[in-house]
Amino acid sequence: MDNSVRSECYHNSCTCNKQCFYFLFYFQVRPLRGKPDQRINSTPFLPPPKSTPFSSQHQTEEVLDAIFPPREWEEENQLWVQKVSSAPSTRLDVLQLGELLEKKLQQREAKETGICSVRRELYSQCFDELIRQATINCAEMGLMLLRVRNEIQMTLVAYQTLYESSVAFGIRKALQAEQGMTDLEKRISELESQKLELNKKLEDQRAKCDAIQKRESEKRQIEAKKHAEEIQFLKKINQQLKVEILFVSFFFFF
Repeated sequence: MDNSVRSECYHNSCTCNKQCFYFLFYFQVRPLRGKPDQRINSTPFLPPPKSTPFSSQHQTEEVLDAIFPPREWEEENQLWVQKVSSAPSTRLDVLQLGELLEKKLQQREAKETGICSVRRELYSQCFDELIRQATINCAEMGLMLLRVRNEIQMTLVAYQTLYESSVAFGIRKALQAEQGMTDLEKRISELESQKLELNKKLEDQRAKCDAIQKRESEKRQIEAKKHAEEIQFLKKINQQLKVEILFVSFFFFF
């Protein structure tokens, strides 16, 4: 593939905040003529049908530019641009692509199963290269694969949004449950305090009741003793009166 490269980043040193590319073939970097502010419009769009006939190579390049907009950046006061290669791939390129994919998966320690952003990124870039190869052979097939890629990305975004929404919903429910638990614990603490206060009042009332019962018991005992003494006194007086009456009666008759 003449004048085509596959590099990890299009900057001399990978310090940019853009995604590094491993699999997609690009033409050699070239300076962009004109002022730095005259950048190429990188908004992806599908080219409208042309009424004027163009060469197959030119149409392929247009489709590739629409699918993969040229990358451009400014470095050392110079605006640089790099376009996706329109050179067809060979069987060796396809084999090397598979080997490179396996190599990058191992180097970046991608997970074999489960959710893995590294594995998804590498497979996505590899799929972009497959789209490029298919577009060169058949533009319609490339556009169809582009739609497939976009549908996959939309599905992933939908699942990610659903996941984030479910996580946020779960967090809200957990916070509500925690708040409810806090309210219940506060209510339990209040009830326990009320219970302790009522128990204290109950003990005070029991102590008062015991004191009253003891006082009344002592009072009854004193009253009973007093009544018994009065009864004994009255009985004694009654006995004395009986004796006096008998004595007076005996003296009167005799």
